[in-house]
Amino acid sequence: MKQVVLTGIKKMELVDVKTPVLQSQNDVKIKLAAIGVCGSDIHYYSVGKIGSQVVKYPFPVGHECSGTIEAVGKDVTNVKVGDLVVIDPAVYCGVCDQCLAGRPHTCRNGKFLGCPGQLDGCLGEYIVMPDFTCFPVTGKLNPAQAALIEPLSIGVYAVNVAENISKSTSVAIFGAGPIGLSILFKLLADGIKNIGIVEPLEYRLEKTKEIGATYFINPEKESVEEVVKQKEEYLLDVVFEASGEQDAVNNALKILKPGGKLVLVGIPPSAEYTFNMDLMRRKELSVVNVRRQNHCVKEAIELVVSGKIDIEKMVTHNFTLEETAAAFDMVEGYKDGAIKAMINL
Repeated sequence: MKQVVLTGIKKMELVDVKTPVLQSQNDVKIKLAAIGVCGSDIHYYSVGKIGSQVVKYPFPVGHECSGTIEAVGKDVTNVKVGDLVVIDPAVYCGVCDQCLAGRPHTCRNGKFLGCPGQLDGCLGEYIVMPDFTCFPVTGKLNPAQAALIEPLSIGVYAVNVAENISKSTSVAIFGAGPIGLSILFKLLADGIKNIGIVEPLEYRLEKTKEIGATYFINPEKESVEEVVKQKEEYLLDVVFEASGEQDAVNNALKILKPGGKLVLVGIPPSAEYTFNMDLMRRKELSVVNVRRQNHCVKEAIELVVSGKIDIEKMVTHNFTLEETAAAFDMVEGYKDGAIKAMINL
């Protein structure tokens, strides 16, 4: 089969590899249909690592995907051959303390698609996955929508773990990339109207305006703190950080009201943030970390199927598998108004 692999910093090749086969009676073989280019994929592409997870070349990345079931093990009952499926890229063991506590997303033995040292990514024609990672959506979603459920589920999870968000809650989101937009989609679906967006790229601010955000701040042109004070006298209840930028964290602490909550979703390139602890302590701010998603795939699917979320609004570009390198180059360089690029097979 054809597969795209990283061969160095900002280098990719299309190669021929063996088509994967079923390894257990609970495995399914999937012919891939659509693959989204994620920000974490771009980290591996541009710097070769995320924190301690370092790429060893050659390596196929990619984890946002959908496809059609082509073969199933004899013990598989939740999907059948021919089903279009949403694929959760996380493979958990089900028996460790974290899994038994209802936290498979922090599984001690977890493996993830396109994560160095764990599982090869999905940038190819076929993958084999355990059946529990697959959610059938035939007749409900198209392949692009199905692939976009993965980033949307992170946005759903981020809002859910923030807790106690109501229609009166004042919220801001730093970063209007796919994850920031996924958070925005979920908030709007929940009826939250008072949502500010902080984003330096004007075309991305325009996208959030189209989707339904309330007000918009370009931190390179205006003071985030001053604009928020004009909008909210007592500052904000919750801030979602989805950019991975230190400046965003600094500004978030300034615009949260005492007792406010900072939800960290973005991945900082340096794998570190610093915090003004004097400000955090005096305001008694809470910080919540978000790792992927936990039990939110079904909710994300339902939100798209119901029409409450038009997830394809985040898609700006489409490519073939052979054009994957061009897709990564475009997303990495924020070229041509790129937000979400899709690889279609």
